[in-house]
Amino acid sequence: MKLLKQTLEHIEDVLIDPMGDIQAKFRAFAIPRGSLGRLEELATLYASIKDSISCKIVHKKIFTMAGDHGVVQEGVSAFPQQVTGQMVQNFIEGGAAINVLARHTGAKVIVVDCGVASYLKTHPLLKIKKVGLGTNNMAIGPAMSRESAIRSIEAGIELIEEELVEGIDIVGTGDMGIANTTSSSAILSVLGRMDVVLATGSGTGLDEESVQRKIRVIKKAIDVNQPNPGDAIDVLAKVGGYEIGGLAGLCLGAARYRIPVVLDGFISTAGALIAHAIEPKVNKYLIASHVSGEKGHRVMLNLLNKSPLLDLNMRLGEGTGAALGINLVEAGVKLLHEMATFHEAGVSKPYKQ
Repeated sequence: MKLLKQTLEHIEDVLIDPMGDIQAKFRAFAIPRGSLGRLEELATLYASIKDSISCKIVHKKIFTMAGDHGVVQEGVSAFPQQVTGQMVQNFIEGGAAINVLARHTGAKVIVVDCGVASYLKTHPLLKIKKVGLGTNNMAIGPAMSRESAIRSIEAGIELIEEELVEGIDIVGTGDMGIANTTSSSAILSVLGRMDVVLATGSGTGLDEESVQRKIRVIKKAIDVNQPNPGDAIDVLAKVGGYEIGGLAGLCLGAARYRIPVVLDGFISTAGALIAHAIEPKVNKYLIASHVSGEKGHRVMLNLLNKSPLLDLNMRLGEGTGAALGINLVEAGVKLLHEMATFHEAGVSKPYKQ
């Protein structure tokens, strides 16, 4: 609890271009005012978070957080639980979609075991932050203790602090965990104070009958555990997951060190919802990379007042959307630093500035 408390005490609000320097620089470029749209918005946000108009993006890191969920016992996933550990191995070997897109983006993928339901072989490319061997079945009791929920959040904060040693300019969040859309839908339903039906989608490709079973399981979990919507840590403990807590910790830890966070999809945004509920100032550090094909994701983004950069009907997770989003943020920042002004380019200015 000490690390979480210290982190929260050091999170500062973000003032967007308080002196107008960033806007003035864009006005000087040889382009019509506002013609770069959201790329200008991203550059402005990034420079404001960094509190520097000369900031650049060099160290790009995507954290793929893995954890298992006991609620898989209720038949809420199209895949068996052992897929989580198998996919972790795929991440380590560089063969997953996130590895391909991270290489394209020039980002480092950091694979983390937050709570896989087996002991994985040690590997230089695997970080072990295991809180437990998968969560408990939330349909019959709390997914984890409050202490474990706090520990999972602090694990995410620790990751930021460990990676700061070699530098982090921007963070991407990603996930892996069979049945984690079930926990994420439960979190959305509780924190968003909405009907489970509106928060629940097909996850990894469930048919309609299985989706209805998933809805019934989530309703049962909420009825059994009575998570308190005014206490995000209680919600995480009752119906969350270790990797979701870790994702929340990444958001909080990055904000503490004024590092922008590019969110991936449904599960990553569930972690961001937890972080935002714990400390609302974290919101301005968050960038929504895309809107997932998962039903509740757009609802989550609306709760955070975030407009996604992309809508590609993706729903893979892993950090794939975050990799694409980081590309766009970096493009905006490069425009801020590398474009020529009207004067430098020898281009006539508009009649009115």
